[in-house]
Amino acid sequence: MTNQTLPYPSDAPARTGGRVAAAWMAIVAAVSLGGFGSVYLSQSDQPQMETGAVANQARALESLTTGQQAEVLSEGDAAKERNALIPVSDLALEQPGGFKSIAANSLAHDTALTCLSQAIYYEAANEPVSGKRAVAQVVLNRLRHPAYPHSVCGVVYEGANKPVCQFSFTCDGSLLRKPGGPRWRESQEVAKAALSGMSEPSVGTATHYHADYVLPRWAFTLSKITQIGAHIFYRFPNSWGRRTAFTAHWAGREAIPALDYGRLQAALDARTGAGDMVFDNGLTVPPHVTDRHAANDVGGRLDTTKQWRLTIPEPGQVSSGYSNAIAGQQASASEAGMPLAVADHKPEQQAAP
Repeated sequence: MTNQTLPYPSDAPARTGGRVAAAWMAIVAAVSLGGFGSVYLSQSDQPQMETGAVANQARALESLTTGQQAEVLSEGDAAKERNALIPVSDLALEQPGGFKSIAANSLAHDTALTCLSQAIYYEAANEPVSGKRAVAQVVLNRLRHPAYPHSVCGVVYEGANKPVCQFSFTCDGSLLRKPGGPRWRESQEVAKAALSGMSEPSVGTATHYHADYVLPRWAFTLSKITQIGAHIFYRFPNSWGRRTAFTAHWAGREAIPALDYGRLQAALDARTGAGDMVFDNGLTVPPHVTDRHAANDVGGRLDTTKQWRLTIPEPGQVSSGYSNAIAGQQASASEAGMPLAVADHKPEQQAAP
């Protein structure tokens, strides 16, 4: 197969080219040695490599999209223009086949469905259905590739508690915003179909994507496949991106890792600016356009800054004003010659015959 060379950005430093060249040499060596070597898959979420050569190859692939390669070169309209100039690869679009490894009536399936639905929702909620299916395809493609964890949740949450995560919603605080509504239901439907064997042929063996309004340096390293909605999809070049590379099997278990929610909240505050806000009148949430109260009204919410506690006094502890009011009502009822309960009762007006 003929290697494809993609244009590099003009502002890429020479040292980056050296890193990529080293990675390419490792990949070429892997191909010349017969591909991946043997791979043993345990019940762990992480792939266990039987030979050191395969692990080195996986690290070489990782270097294509991490470190300096993850640097964003431009954003906004400038990124869209530069992304459009990157040509679509002339490599054959191959299909890895549908994924149906997890029994539909199992607990593992329910967990996998949650993780895949989250990836679709947080990554592509506003994308067309084909774009949602493409995101699901990327997750399942990674699961079957030796370079990634071999479970749905393992792929989705890879790096969630580390400085760099693979799917940004797992580490930027987005998870603190509970999904819901028709977009969440649609994401669940797409995920369920993907776990039942449905695939998105337009992205084939894609293992990467990014939004068209950002341009990461690695976009010039991988092979561009297509764009769906706002997402541009890529595959690994050479044999690592071919259908025959996706030989790994599902690990046999699914688990969502324990997350540092304090870290997630800090990340969300940093993105929204909420951490720098000063709330007045006891408000502990940022003001919102849908608030239906005056600016100086807490809207019935407790002022948590004053440690208020809701208490109900005992009968003997009521205030003197309340006691006087009760005594006055009793005196009025007595003068009217009727029990207090009757004096307090206002009979309903009878309908006219």
